[in-house]
Amino acid sequence: MPYRICKSFEVENGHMLSKHPDKCRFPHGHTRRVELVLEAGTLDANDMVCDFKAVKTMVGEYLDRFDHAMCMNVADPMYAEMKNRYGEQIIGFDGTDPTTEVIAKVVYDHLQAQLAAGRAPGKYPVQNGVRVVRVRVWETSSSWAEYGAE
Repeated sequence: MPYRICKSFEVENGHMLSKHPDKCRFPHGHTRRVELVLEAGTLDANDMVCDFKAVKTMVGEYLDRFDHAMCMNVADPMYAEMKNRYGEQIIGFDGTDPTTEVIAKVVYDHLQAQLAAGRAPGKYPVQNGVRVVRVRVWETSSSWAEYGAE
């Protein structure tokens, strides 16, 4: 049975869902909690799956770009105007609406790529064999979406 850890982050984030038939097609925001679950078959030399600071180093800056940003489908008619006006605070999703499910997948893919590239921080190395189990993104206190290997 593997060992598992979970690291959570919180970001204030907006999105517009151009394909939505109702209110969610308009700009709105959420206080999102992002939970990252990692596992390993064995513990490292420090008796950990990996240090929580290693997880923060691998995803902290990436998640910071979502904080107080608006996520939009690049096919949305308002995308070009919003990007021109607000620059890096507009995060484009190519051909897909930035639903909570989609955001969970892009965070999962980012963390998986960091592990695959061996991007462990120098002071907090990550042992071989650590894998991402799932990323769960809470949209509200009662609603979440997740993407993962399970």
